[in-house]
Amino acid sequence: MPDLDKTLIESALAGSQDAYRELMERHRTAIYHIVFKFVREKEATNDLVQETFMKAFASLETYRSEYKFSTWLYRIAANSAIDFLRKQKIKTLSLDAASDSSDGRSEIDVADYSYHPERDLEERERRVSIQEAIDSLPEKYRTVILYRHKDDRSYEEISAALNIPIGTVKARIFRARELLKKKLKTI
Repeated sequence: MPDLDKTLIESALAGSQDAYRELMERHRTAIYHIVFKFVREKEATNDLVQETFMKAFASLETYRSEYKFSTWLYRIAANSAIDFLRKQKIKTLSLDAASDSSDGRSEIDVADYSYHPERDLEERERRVSIQEAIDSLPEKYRTVILYRHKDDRSYEEISAALNIPIGTVKARIFRARELLKKKLKTI
């Protein structure tokens, strides 16, 4: 079938509108799927498919026949989708919008969307609650939990440090986790 693409390209370059149409119909579905994977919006995808074919047909004379036409076309589609996504993500800041401060300097106010005081407070409270729950555990359970999760020690290392069997370490860690779950559910 690649020979059919070559024939259609030659006809299209010679001015055949039918050849353009057939090339488009042959590759439209594949181009749609490629673009949709990037964009995930049907309307934008349809626009980008059209744009892909317009770009491809406008530069069809630059296509080199030693490469597959579909590969060349897919690259144009992917680049169009990437360009579209870049344009969507760009948020501009006008330097003309600077305001003069009371001391005569120009300032630009840039919003900081990364700080969420409520989320930070909730996180801090959660950490405190977890620490309080760990502190309330009986010593034998608290010790193994701290070794395992705070110090990131293996069962073997905990066993050696406390001079107890590995099975006992595993049982205590299991029991400690169960106690923590109960304590943290009530908080």
